Amino acid sequence: MQKSAEEVLAQTFQRLKVASDVREREFDHHEAGVARLNHGSFGSCPSAVQKAQEEWKHKWFKQPDTFVYHQMEDGLLASRTAIARLINAQNVDQVVLLDNATTAASMVAQELVWGFLEGRFHKGDAILLLNHAYGAYRACFEAIAARVGAELISAKIPFPVSSPSHALGFFRDSLAKAREESPGRIIRLAVLDHITSMPSMLLPVKDMVSLCRSYGVEQVFVDGAHAFGSVEVDVQDLDADFYTSNCHKWFFAPEVVAFFHCKPQHLGSLHHPVVSTTHGLGLAAECSWVGTRDYSAQLAIPAAEEFVLREAGGLDALRRLNHDSVLAMGDWLANEWGTACGAPPEMVASMVMVGLPPVLNIQSFDEGLDLRTRLREEFHVEVPMHYVSKEDQESADRITKIPGITAYARVSHQIYNKMEDYVQLRDAINSLVGMCTSK
Repeated sequence: MQKSAEEVLAQTFQRLKVASDVREREFDHHEAGVARLNHGSFGSCPSAVQKAQEEWKHKWFKQPDTFVYHQMEDGLLASRTAIARLINAQNVDQVVLLDNATTAASMVAQELVWGFLEGRFHKGDAILLLNHAYGAYRACFEAIAARVGAELISAKIPFPVSSPSHALGFFRDSLAKAREESPGRIIRLAVLDHITSMPSMLLPVKDMVSLCRSYGVEQVFVDGAHAFGSVEVDVQDLDADFYTSNCHKWFFAPEVVAFFHCKPQHLGSLHHPVVSTTHGLGLAAECSWVGTRDYSAQLAIPAAEEFVLREAGGLDALRRLNHDSVLAMGDWLANEWGTACGAPPEMVASMVMVGLPPVLNIQSFDEGLDLRTRLREEFHVEVPMHYVSKEDQESADRITKIPGITAYARVSHQIYNKMEDYVQLRDAINSLVGMCTSK
C-alpha cells in the first residue's frame, strides 16, 4: 500500500531527528550551529575519505619516485574502473578523471575550435545551450563562439516547470525554431544539463538527446555536474557523445575530482587542455598526468564508494534517501511559508526549489544574493537563492497557482542533515517575514 504524504513526512521527521550518528562520526569537522543546506555547491567529504586521501598524499611525500612510477598509475586505474562500472560505461578506456566538470567543457570546446580552424566546421555553424546552463559553461562556449564565428542558440526551459513533458515541449520548440530560422545551419554541438544548477531541475535528458539526434545535431555533450551520486547515470542508455560529472558533490569524494566519458570514436581527437609530457599518448594518459600536482583526490574514489556502501547501503539507497527526504522537506517548508515548490517530484533529485514568501519582495538577482548572505551571516544558514525574472513571473504564477513568488531557495539533503537544519531555515525566513510585515 502506498504511504500517504503525512506518513512519509512523519517518517522523514523521525529519521532526521536521529541522523546524528553518521554526522558525529564522519562530519564532525562541520562548524557547529550551521545549517548546511547547500550540499549541491561544494559537497562534503567525510572523515573516512579524507583519511584515505591523506594516506595517498603520505605515499607521495614518503617516496615520490616509487609512488609516481609504481603506485599512482594503478591507483588511478582503480578509480577509473570504479567509475566506469557505476555509470555503465562500455570500457574503462572511455572514462578519464579531471579536476572538475568545467575542465571537461574546456576539453570539448578546444576540439570545437580545432574543427573551425581546420575547416571541418564553418562560420555560422551553431552551438546550442540551455537558458539555465551553468555560468562557467556559458562563458566557455560564448568565448569560443565569438572567436571562431559560431552562432549560439539558447534553448529555453521554463521555471517553475510542471512536468518533464512540459520541459521537453519547450526544448522541442527551440530546436524547431532554430531549424525554421536558418534551415541550412548545422548545430555542431548541443550542451544539455542532466540536472540544472540554478534553478535545480532534473531534466528528461535521454529524450532531449534523442530529440537532438532527430533534428540533426551532430554531437551532444551532457553536463551532469550534479548527477553522479544523485540520480542514476547510465551513459550507454543516455547515448550522448560526451558526459561529465563531478564526484565531490553527491559521491563524497574530495574536491578536485570529476569524470569525463566519451564515445570511442572521439577518443582520438580529444586532448586534455593542459599540454604535458603525455600529450599524444591517448586521452587516458594525458588526463592521468598533467604535471606535478596533487592527485590524491582522484585516488580516493574507491574510498568514497566504500563509504557510500557502508553508510548508506549503496548508491541506489543513497539516492532514494536524499530524494525522499528533500521532497518531504521541500513540501514541509512550502507549507510552513504558504508557498510552493518549483518542480514536480519526478524533476527533483537531491535538491528542491522552495518558493519564498512573496512579502520578502525579492526583485533582482542581487537582492537574492543579499538575502543569501544575510541568511549565512545572521542566521547561520547556507542555502542558495534563485530570482524569477519579471518576464517569467506571469508563467510562474500560473504554474504554482500562488501569485507573487519572486524567489526560491535551493534546498539540499544529504546523509548528515538533521531536522534542526530545516527548522533553522524555516525560522530564519519567518523572522525576516516578521521584520517585513512590522514595518
